[in-house]
Amino acid sequence: MELVESRRFVTPESTSRRDFLKLMVGVLSALVAAAVAVPLIGAIIGPSFRTKKSQWVKAGDISSLAIEQPVNLKFPFKTQDAYVRETVTQDVWVIKHSSSEVTVFSPICPHLGCHYNWHPDGNEFICPCHGSVYALTGKVLGGPAPRPLDTLPWKLEKDQLFVEWETFKVGIPQKIRT
Repeated sequence: MELVESRRFVTPESTSRRDFLKLMVGVLSALVAAAVAVPLIGAIIGPSFRTKKSQWVKAGDISSLAIEQPVNLKFPFKTQDAYVRETVTQDVWVIKHSSSEVTVFSPICPHLGCHYNWHPDGNEFICPCHGSVYALTGKVLGGPAPRPLDTLPWKLEKDQLFVEWETFKVGIPQKIRT
């Protein structure tokens, strides 16, 4: 039995054509991988680089509010989480000092995130969850709260109060925006 060896002859033209096809398949594969990877990476790390736009919301008319008396104003607030948009009702505590000066407190207790209430008989804010007590100025008078009540940015336009709604980390002594 004789062993026959078959050999293919390799020409320079076929080698360069084969190399060209390998190169084209590699380039096309890289383009497809980039087309898939770039949006995926953007979706994963993009939100950490996005800056949050300030959103001024009309909270209400302050012309009829009594001086130095806290009032809880409720207003609609549009939120967006990824692609879900909804309107929720938010509220703030507003203390009118004069026709052009107010203090706006977030309704969220800085201790655990509960909602506190105004108690006019003691002239103080009290959190029903853990007993923190706050003065009319927001200063902590008692309880485990780590910091005073959080104030919110505000502006007045012809007796209309606009508030920039924001939330802060709870349970820590520093006022850090979430």
